[in-house]
Amino acid sequence: MAASGFHFFAYLARMKLIDRWSLMRCTQRENVQEHSLQVAMVAHALALVKNKYFEGRVPAEKVAVCAIFHDATEVITGDLPTPVKYSNPEISEAYKAIEGRAAEQLLKLLPPDFQSEYRGLFAASDEEGEIRDLIKAADSLCAYIKCLEEIAAGNTEFSRAKKSIEDKVRSLQSRPEVDYFVRHFIPGFSLTLDELSEPLES
Repeated sequence: MAASGFHFFAYLARMKLIDRWSLMRCTQRENVQEHSLQVAMVAHALALVKNKYFEGRVPAEKVAVCAIFHDATEVITGDLPTPVKYSNPEISEAYKAIEGRAAEQLLKLLPPDFQSEYRGLFAASDEEGEIRDLIKAADSLCAYIKCLEEIAAGNTEFSRAKKSIEDKVRSLQSRPEVDYFVRHFIPGFSLTLDELSEPLES
């Protein structure tokens, strides 16, 4: 007998089964669900920094919610390694089309009354390009953080990835909110737990 009801959230729960960095030897595996939460936290922070210090008017809460869903289509497509995804324009465009198709398939798992709202979370409109840009910046920052964590654990497998992503982050620092985050928040990811805990003990 066919299962009844709407399966959107049950399907998205499988984000935790999809490993990132699948071609890399990792000391700590990272799945898409974990990554999405971290991207949401960082993107929200970037929006707040932009609004408070650099005259931004970005809806920080919407940035965070859109970031939660930014890789949701990977429950259908899987996580395609970045070097493959961006190896040439044809592959990049084809993958975008696949992601769009996957998003529509997922939306069909929702009640019709909810589909338009979730469509807006899966893909920001052209008028919301700033939301997309902040999420992309957060995505790059989180990849950089992963490299820092792996290298701190003695995993030299991530040395080359760190250099490549570091160059990308450096270019993103032309955005003042990214530069602020890098200068004020990134250093903590290279500290030990005891070092992180020192401010709590004062």
